[in-house]
Amino acid sequence: MSKIISVHSFRGGTGKSNTTANISTLLAAQGHRVGVVDTDIQSPGIHVLFGLSERTMVYSLNDYLWGKCKIHQAAYDLASSLETPIDGALYLIPSSIKVGEIARVIREGYDAGLLNDGFHDLIEQMNLDYLIIDTHPGLNEETLLSIAISDALGIILRPDQQDYQGTGVTVQVARKLGVPKLVLIVNKVPPMFSFEEVKDRVESTYNCPVAAIIPHSDEMMTLASEGIFALRFPDHPITQTLRNLAQVLTSP
Repeated sequence: MSKIISVHSFRGGTGKSNTTANISTLLAAQGHRVGVVDTDIQSPGIHVLFGLSERTMVYSLNDYLWGKCKIHQAAYDLASSLETPIDGALYLIPSSIKVGEIARVIREGYDAGLLNDGFHDLIEQMNLDYLIIDTHPGLNEETLLSIAISDALGIILRPDQQDYQGTGVTVQVARKLGVPKLVLIVNKVPPMFSFEEVKDRVESTYNCPVAAIIPHSDEMMTLASEGIFALRFPDHPITQTLRNLAQVLTSP
């Protein structure tokens, strides 16, 4: 049975796309067939992590939403371009990075209901085990749709007061939408913090399990989105944390 997993944050800059890219790659490395959809149409970016350039994007999610192509035509096979071979399959459906198309989305919008059809078409046509949705920060129509149809939702936050407040709103919305599995991911935690105290505080604040505490990493910052951290540093403690996170998000 295929699963839809959304990775979300209330604010930008939390490391949402980086986390999405890494757990997707780790699942594909385990032999699964994985699709990743960048629904952050107003500020797309996950394609950078996978090394997908604008000149190779014949079609994007935008083209599907505007009726220019089928959604599977906007799916790019990433397995052969990764720096380390993987046993499974990994596909990315990027959003357009063209200024004019981003402006059109902001100006005209689109039928968000098409996303639901597109997600299920992707799963069927590409025989996916997992569809991972990299959402737009905050709460808008496509984000609410992504959350509502998800089998699991990981909400990323930093140990920051603004993140704490916004995450509370997202957790309430997810519960009202009846998401079967809801977990929190605390990212970019300074090393001088007590991880146990951070975990206890977050879980008691939201009455929701914390699936991962990811520390701030100089290696992650130095990589600067030029590749997949888990492939570049397979033995790093953060990579093991990401493997555990992927297991939590995909388990029953």
